[in-house]
Amino acid sequence: MADLRNNFVGIKSPNPFWLASAPPTDKAYNVERAFRAGWGGVVWKTLGEEGPPVVNVNGPRYGAIWGADRRLLGLNNIELITDRQLQINLQEMKQIKMAWPDRALVASIMVPCVEEAWKAILPLVEETGADGIELNFGCPHGMSERGMGAAVGQVPEYIEMVVRWCKQYTRMPVITKLTPNVTDIRKPARAAKAGGTDAVSLINTINSIVSVDLDLFAPTPTVGGKGTHGGYCGPAVKPIALHMVADIARDPDTYGLPISGIGGVTTWRDAAEFMALGAGNVQVCTAAMTYGFKIVEEMISGLSQWMDEKGHADLEAFTGRAVRNVTDWQYLDLEYIAKAKIDQDLCIKCGRCHIACEDTSHQAITKEKDGRRYFEVKNEECVGCNLCVNVCPVEDCITMEALPVGSVDERTGRVVTGRYANWTTHPNNPSAAQTPMGDISVVEPAQ
Repeated sequence: MADLRNNFVGIKSPNPFWLASAPPTDKAYNVERAFRAGWGGVVWKTLGEEGPPVVNVNGPRYGAIWGADRRLLGLNNIELITDRQLQINLQEMKQIKMAWPDRALVASIMVPCVEEAWKAILPLVEETGADGIELNFGCPHGMSERGMGAAVGQVPEYIEMVVRWCKQYTRMPVITKLTPNVTDIRKPARAAKAGGTDAVSLINTINSIVSVDLDLFAPTPTVGGKGTHGGYCGPAVKPIALHMVADIARDPDTYGLPISGIGGVTTWRDAAEFMALGAGNVQVCTAAMTYGFKIVEEMISGLSQWMDEKGHADLEAFTGRAVRNVTDWQYLDLEYIAKAKIDQDLCIKCGRCHIACEDTSHQAITKEKDGRRYFEVKNEECVGCNLCVNVCPVEDCITMEALPVGSVDERTGRVVTGRYANWTTHPNNPSAAQTPMGDISVVEPAQ
């Protein structure tokens, strides 16, 4: 049976599924229920400095995007860090860690960008027995207006500075949580590494307004007739999160830097994808808020079963395996040619493939044969874009099939050579080597 035990920068947990810093980890009651359900660890909801606690709104805090079946695709929140007293949080953290010594407990922290503020809170957190700290440099609303959260995470120099302070004043592993609200995620990651961080976690939530109430003419969620931008999370942000995780995993300057993957993890498959792209574990929030803590049972069983089927004895066996296959567009193989194929036995004759291709693509799918509805790919027109595969409502009805070496592409009349060639050698590239395409194989630079 697959071994799901996780060791992330020295923080051990029975599985790689942690709850992210958010409402589900705001108090001992929630965390106790989470650990009983099977979660491997939690990142406690973000702590602030001693003194009057942060004030949250007393009204709607969430906006949502739903699919056609009312399934929650994206959640927008305007909640801030914990609004409970620091000492109460610290006391409960200590209590939980004593009761659950085998589970990971990480403290998320956000205090002003002043050395003394970080120096003051770190010993207090350390006394709880927490396994590590996560620096919240990602919150895009409320706290950023106060010079914290994303206001720090968007300035690499600030990131490096605060990480250095934390490494100086605590024995605990430091995880730096990055904001996605930047142009290039590699720059803050590099700054965190330069400061000595033990790991990074990403992504935090994305700046967003999910909808407008057309009766009130105000963004939702609406508080007293007004709305504001919030942090977007949930399944809809997963593609952005995967891209940013991969960017850090394959960047020569951050290669090997441990990553905790966050952003739309809802199933075991989502978790496996993050880990294949270099994440050492994953953090979950929206899925737990949507379906409850017991969703982790399916995540654990699903990941374990898949690992057994694929022969992966432990998490390290597949972690980072996909990084080598992430490349820049210019290195994609332009000699690879594929065509769509429709399985007539599975086709339900809905015509979605035809109309999508006819109206918006390459007019490569028929709509009738012998006077009857019949959908078939015209190879002489098909460019292999696979739009039809994605709009078809029947799984595996339309597939992509690579043309074998030696065959002729009916669209171009060219023979499939099987030799690798990319944009760097293409004759249409003004910077290309003066060599006909297909006559030279250019190896992609080492990552």
